[in-house]
Amino acid sequence: MDADASGTVLKRERARDTILEMIESRRPGDVIPSERSLCATLGVSRPTLRAAVDELVATGLLVREHGRGMFVAPEKITQELISADLALSVPQAAGAWSSRLLEFTTLQAGARVGRKLRMSPAADIVYVARLRLVDGAPMAIEHLHIRAELVPGLSAEELESGDLYEHLRERHDVHVHEAVQAIEPTVVTRAEARLLDVPELSPALLFERLTSDTTGRPVEYVHSLYRGDRYRIVSRLALGPAAAVAPVEGGHHPGIPPGDFAQREPITSSTRGDIQSGD
Repeated sequence: MDADASGTVLKRERARDTILEMIESRRPGDVIPSERSLCATLGVSRPTLRAAVDELVATGLLVREHGRGMFVAPEKITQELISADLALSVPQAAGAWSSRLLEFTTLQAGARVGRKLRMSPAADIVYVARLRLVDGAPMAIEHLHIRAELVPGLSAEELESGDLYEHLRERHDVHVHEAVQAIEPTVVTRAEARLLDVPELSPALLFERLTSDTTGRPVEYVHSLYRGDRYRIVSRLALGPAAAVAPVEGGHHPGIPPGDFAQREPITSSTRGDIQSGD
């Protein structure tokens, strides 16, 4: 585990979630407490708090006005590229994928994550931050929130090697079935730039995904940051019925890990976009 990076990853994540909770409970244009006030309330340093705020500003959720403060940003315009009743198949990305743990702990879900996973805010989740690498080069930072009662004994080895969804299926009898995923453009913060080995404010793709099992129960909430210089979104629009195509074995889905998704019905994404590795 990267000791230098892991020390602030969880604090920044919790600060981000708290501010997101404030944003979601307010209307566009409403004021958010000052950074000094938030630091005192959350018990985090100014750089840690500012990194979380910078991320939310970059993703268009907060507006920072010099001399006035921070405000909830105007609502975004969302456009789906394919009707919800059409299926998505995601091609595999090239390269040998591996993971390096940045944070691995059990904690309370909190209001926002608990709401997404349909569980009590006081219930436990397994929180994981990991750096995803392809052929040894850093490609993405993933933040995973998994229901703790579903994965007793989840090990660091499972999170660093192999397919996580395969481990969930074979070792924990958790069968993921579908996911709803959103993808937005953003830029990397200074801390994220160090981990991804790119310049600060480099373009990136922000993935947010909620995964459910075969009973419809939310299993995992994830948000991930992928290097914008290595990925692009290609939309494959289905204009009519087509013959079924057998899934490709092996590889990795940027944003969507392989596993039960490839073995069951095609998943539905809020972007309906196929993600492929760039040049």
